[in-house]
Amino acid sequence: MDTPQPKESHTLKKSHKLHNVCYDIRGPVLDHAKRLEEEGQRILKLNIGNPAPFGFEAPEEILQDVMRNLPTAQGYCDSKGLYSARKAIMQECQRKQIPNVGIEDIYIGNGVSELIVMAMQALLNDGDEVLIPAPDYPLWTAAAHLSGGHGVHYLCDEQADWAPDMADIRAKVTSRTRAIVIINPNNPTGAVYPPEVVREVLEIAKEHNLVVFSDEIYDKILYDGVEHTATGALADDDQLVITMNGLSKSYRCAGFRSGWMTISGTLAKQRAHDYIQGLTMLASMRLCANVPAQHAIQTALGGYQSINDLILPGGRLLAQRDITVEKLNAIPGVSCVTPKGALYAFPRLDPKVFNIKDDQQLVLDLLLQEKILLVQGTAFNWPEPDHVRIVTLPWADQLGDALDRFANFLSRYRQ
Repeated sequence: MDTPQPKESHTLKKSHKLHNVCYDIRGPVLDHAKRLEEEGQRILKLNIGNPAPFGFEAPEEILQDVMRNLPTAQGYCDSKGLYSARKAIMQECQRKQIPNVGIEDIYIGNGVSELIVMAMQALLNDGDEVLIPAPDYPLWTAAAHLSGGHGVHYLCDEQADWAPDMADIRAKVTSRTRAIVIINPNNPTGAVYPPEVVREVLEIAKEHNLVVFSDEIYDKILYDGVEHTATGALADDDQLVITMNGLSKSYRCAGFRSGWMTISGTLAKQRAHDYIQGLTMLASMRLCANVPAQHAIQTALGGYQSINDLILPGGRLLAQRDITVEKLNAIPGVSCVTPKGALYAFPRLDPKVFNIKDDQQLVLDLLLQEKILLVQGTAFNWPEPDHVRIVTLPWADQLGDALDRFANFLSRYRQ
């Protein structure tokens, strides 16, 4: 018997709110990679900053604390998070010189991703705008659209170590702009902004009464002696700064899904009382974040900072950053600004040499020919098809081999 086909009027379609939502880090090209894996082929996945598959495991003391607290982690906790975890986050804010962050100013979520969506949903009305860097971590743009708003992208300047273009920011502020996002250290470029750059962004935000969202998940993954300064430490007391951080990268606990959001600016918090009530309501609606994983936070923040063994001379992450930049800049027509932080490189493919029209097709062709999975630059809301993002997590010799194959691929590739 033939299977009846659904009528067009009965076809179940996705919400219109998803029409402008995109997350190509796990997008269409990944579907091709899964198909190849099902055929028995090995794929080198340089598309996502997932430390564990590359041998970066969570510190043993973190695992032990989570296991020992499992018997008491079976029920819901406070919707904002465990007191002990929030107390450790509060003390971390003090260490980073973010003033006047109390226990009730801290929300723990199932990863920073959940908190980004909550923060946007609580703030935006239909048609509101959020200034987001280009390139960006695309969840910020997706969350803005999903919340009924629009992500408006301000350019970062590759010739200035990927610092935000202040003139472009100013040109894109409108009467509908509600907030500005800072990603520092930056994903995908690896830029780490000096304090004077952050202060200039804060000045623009203050001038236009914008909420400042500061994504600082990579704040401990820094190279070449570069230091990171928290946005909240530089802001005036009448500026609302919402800082995002978590365990996934610096503590190699990506699967724990344990992140946090802090609210700073004493005077600003008084004015933002209604917005903060909205955040609390959304936190309560999902009852609480993963309780077992919250037991990792106090140990992580207060214990030995093992990330330093990886980023200082002799450390794996630094060696992998170095071989990536060296190999990329040796490819004719490719240039890469040296990342000062995070786990990525964002090289430029000179349009005069490669003439790439479709960068998603480029990464698909690379996958099919070399079994290497990258992400195209336009997936990070970069306006031109002339960049790709490369994850620098594999061992240096594995990265070196992959980038040699990338060079051979580019030497013969044309669209």
